[in-house]
Amino acid sequence: MKYAIIAAGLGSRLQSEGVSLPKPLVKLNGEAMIDRLIRIFVANHAESVSVIVNEEMKEVQEHLKALSLPVPLHLVIKSTPSSMHSFFELSPSLEGGKFCLTTVDTIFKEDEFASYIKAFEQDDVHDGLMAVTDYIDDEKPLYVATDPSLSVTGFMDSAYPGARYISGGIYCLNQAGIHTLHGCMNDGVSRMRNYQRRLVEEGVQLKAYPFSKIIDVDHAEDIQKAENFIY
Repeated sequence: MKYAIIAAGLGSRLQSEGVSLPKPLVKLNGEAMIDRLIRIFVANHAESVSVIVNEEMKEVQEHLKALSLPVPLHLVIKSTPSSMHSFFELSPSLEGGKFCLTTVDTIFKEDEFASYIKAFEQDDVHDGLMAVTDYIDDEKPLYVATDPSLSVTGFMDSAYPGARYISGGIYCLNQAGIHTLHGCMNDGVSRMRNYQRRLVEEGVQLKAYPFSKIIDVDHAEDIQKAENFIY
């Protein structure tokens, strides 16, 4: 399994609330968020780990360059207009087989993640296994519509009658996802949520995988929430 991390945002909300470290280096119980992700990926059969950071994050760039890992680390340094564009910049290192993509501030339970990866490794039917949660603590959640078998039928910007799940920001995909991504770039589409809608429109077979809780670290108060959650 190849893994990729989108860490190209500026973390402006955290900075405005007094957090001095760049978001990827913010520590949860003494471990930088990006280090935690890489450690978990390596423990879950990583062939390689790819990371994109923006051009201004010199401290994060140097941190990653100094790491010594048992698998190849591919570092992309580029400022992009959206997370979908960041995904595109990472995509050359994700060619051939299955991969898992996440944003740097996505916090989850390690045992749930391991079960999620195992499920996708063993899945020969679906093109993607999308992490979802019914824990909603997000300013702009992306709602995920499913049928009774948890096949994904749509992605909505607002709640709808019977809405249960939102996107957890973790995406396991095969090469069908890369094909759709290239089409989105050619058509001028932006934002990950619009990319996900295109996946459904094109008939890419997606299934939702529920996590008990996934937390995004967007604000200073989220750091303590995340620490308590994974402690």
